[in-house]
Amino acid sequence: MESHGSSFSGLDSYFRALAQTPARLARRACSVSTSHEEMSQVKARSGSVMQRTLRWYDLVGFGIGGMVGAGVFVITGHASRLRAGPSVIISYAIAGLCALLSSFCYTEFAVDMPVAGGAFSYLREFAAFLTGANLLMDYVMSNAAVARGFTAYLGSAIGISTSKWRLVIHGLPDGFNEIDTFAVLVVLAITLIICYSTRESSLVNMLLTILHILFIGFVILMGFWKGDWKNFTQPANPNNPSGFFPFGAPGVFNGAAMVYLSYIGYDAVSTLAEEVHNPVKDIPIGVSGSVIIVTILYCLMAASMSMLLPYDMIDADAPFSAAFRGESDGWQWVSNVIGMGASFGILTSLLVAMLGQARYLCVIGRSNVVPAWFAKVHPKTSTPVNASAFLGIFTAAIALFTDLNVLLNLVSIGTLFVFYMVANALVYRRYVAIGTTNPWPTLSFLCSFSFTSVLFTLIWHFMADGKGKAFMLGACAVIAIAIIQLLHCIVPQARKPEFWGVPLMPWIPCASIFLNIFLLGSLDGPSYVRFVFFSALAVLVYVLYSVHASFDAQGGGSIGQKNGEITRESDHGEDHDSFKV
Repeated sequence: MESHGSSFSGLDSYFRALAQTPARLARRACSVSTSHEEMSQVKARSGSVMQRTLRWYDLVGFGIGGMVGAGVFVITGHASRLRAGPSVIISYAIAGLCALLSSFCYTEFAVDMPVAGGAFSYLREFAAFLTGANLLMDYVMSNAAVARGFTAYLGSAIGISTSKWRLVIHGLPDGFNEIDTFAVLVVLAITLIICYSTRESSLVNMLLTILHILFIGFVILMGFWKGDWKNFTQPANPNNPSGFFPFGAPGVFNGAAMVYLSYIGYDAVSTLAEEVHNPVKDIPIGVSGSVIIVTILYCLMAASMSMLLPYDMIDADAPFSAAFRGESDGWQWVSNVIGMGASFGILTSLLVAMLGQARYLCVIGRSNVVPAWFAKVHPKTSTPVNASAFLGIFTAAIALFTDLNVLLNLVSIGTLFVFYMVANALVYRRYVAIGTTNPWPTLSFLCSFSFTSVLFTLIWHFMADGKGKAFMLGACAVIAIAIIQLLHCIVPQARKPEFWGVPLMPWIPCASIFLNIFLLGSLDGPSYVRFVFFSALAVLVYVLYSVHASFDAQGGGSIGQKNGEITRESDHGEDHDSFKV
């Protein structure tokens, strides 16, 4: 049996390990720790423990701070002007309901397995590494864009041009030639805060979130005060569609697909599960409560904007600021106030995202698929300092010179892919117990339902409007419902959650699966190119390094569980099951 780290003790050892790659992939790629393993041996690899200091109100604050970024000031205008009109209010309500259903999947896992890392801890090793790598890249790139956006919003609020914040280097190519030192300082300052203490990070987030909500409340009140009720039904141009639903039901759902992106951020709360005082009580309240509060705020913001201007006069890129900028009688100052409020939103979303990305990397380090140095928790601060500092410096370096042109709250394909994977993992976990139930009926259901959802999405986006399209969409919906009902009636649940579980199984996780596939279909081509590129890079790293490091960490074998018994597998065992959920 090879000793720990033997695959990398020399070139000869490494080449021998590469020759054994197929066997090691077969053994490690589908392994995953049980809840007991994650809470004991895997967690112990960080050395010191993360202190459980967070309560439900801290999680609500983190959830609101992570979701309500500055991008909501932009995406509301796009959805109203281009997709739904005044009925964008209904779009936000529908998207909020869908986000709540999706958050239930995260909540069940986080309550049953309250460890850092969120989705990475819920998936099998290869799938976890693939999704985790994409998610980390999404976090880093988005956070760098958000940090640069902060300087733009703050400059607009105080009347200073962005060009005065940034130094132009003419020798560098366009898109990489504007040095933003202020964005770097913001990222490094937040890195110091999250390294120092999670509790203090929560206090800072709570303060900034309260200030941001006050600004949002001000915008809502100004909209209702200055607005006109007739704008809900009458466009400025009589030739444009009128009424509360100018684009009909398809417009409402198209708008819901767009504004759903404004709810991304609650997933970061699940990465803090290891630091929650009472996970069984606090996590469901924190995650669900934040989604509900944000839904109410978004609906009120959408109503306020719809009252300010007819939908066909809304500036898609800056709906609130532009509405007041065009006002006379000295109302232009409201535009500056909106810019200041958006700045606070950027800081809260950046703080929550950087907390989440550090905990993702920490738990990835615990699994040994990246160097275990990233898993270390500092004994004095009880935070993953190594992971936080590394990702903070990496993010700051990108924010320094790269103009990423990423909208502040637009999610990339990686995050939606993770949501899709978690929903599938929840269904599999409920209906399959390794060693006692046949997994193929559940796997067949998941594949069939995903295929039907993909077909529905392709028809929705690419087929011409008409009776044929309506018939095809209806047929896909009937088939999907029949597939779900078939699973519900034929395949019994293999396990029930001990503390908190998603109700109405399997309908709620299936709704999440469908929603995320539908949203994946609305993304542009470059998003898929980026996803394929980083996925291929992640697979290469996994094959050349991670699977061997993981294999070595398990002493040349793996730990498996069958029928509730934990067994140690030898290096030459033929039949084996790694720890599986």
